[in-house]
Amino acid sequence: MTLSGFSFIRNGVKYDYPFLESIRSILPICDEFIVAVGRSEDETLERIKSLREPKIRIIETTWDESLREGGAILAQQTNIALDAASGDWAFYLQADEVGHENDLPVIRKAVEDNLADSNVEGLLFDYKHFYGSYDYIGDSRRWYRHEIRIVRTGIGVRSWGDAQGFRIGGRKLRVRRISVPIYHYGWVKSPQNQQSKQKQFNRYWHDDRWVQEHVGTSEEYDYQAGGTLALYTGSHPAVMAERIKSQHWQFRYDPANVRQPFKEKVLDWFEGRTGIRIGEYKNYTLL
Repeated sequence: MTLSGFSFIRNGVKYDYPFLESIRSILPICDEFIVAVGRSEDETLERIKSLREPKIRIIETTWDESLREGGAILAQQTNIALDAASGDWAFYLQADEVGHENDLPVIRKAVEDNLADSNVEGLLFDYKHFYGSYDYIGDSRRWYRHEIRIVRTGIGVRSWGDAQGFRIGGRKLRVRRISVPIYHYGWVKSPQNQQSKQKQFNRYWHDDRWVQEHVGTSEEYDYQAGGTLALYTGSHPAVMAERIKSQHWQFRYDPANVRQPFKEKVLDWFEGRTGIRIGEYKNYTLL
């Protein structure tokens, strides 16, 4: 049984992505790691090369800036890396997602145990979405709870929509859930870096007018828009230690200042008491 890792990245240094930590986090259980590196305005390519890791295979790409609808360019870049994967399974991490070293044996066992069952087309992971700092995680329905991150190769799996999930010919994948979280750090940046990222990132979904109206011209991101949060008391992946130590901005969470639509408040209240998330989007078929 062989396992490929795959990802894509562009301007990872400029927008402060933990892309090196992401790659390093699952490399020990991967037989190879494919990364599509878009032509960047910084040292992203050089930093990946500096890892001097023989398992890593780099595909240099040029992004089509005209693809500005629905995040299509992100799915395209994901598929470039996926198509180059040679393993029986392919483990996908976006450049702001990290695996925990304590979970690697569980993940490896899961792909081995499910290899012979062709009905299993992917593995579903839980999520921890960090927000504002490394001390808080999203605690409302606006944060998705699960997503597919390991897919079986050779069966026509394609990145779907804006590259969050996967499908086969438009059909949802049949998956098994494993009780392992992905640590998502995309919303942990200084207010300046976060705002810079939002101005650029939203261009892959919307035109310039939308970006100006909804992201604005401020130099700092307003973190009060993140909904309710919960204090995180668990451990972080070891590869994140230096990045966490170097956090240079202050983040303060005050529940009284959270801006949350009334409907969301009611649905969060209901979920908190029943465990049921009404209307939850599920881009998979759970076995």
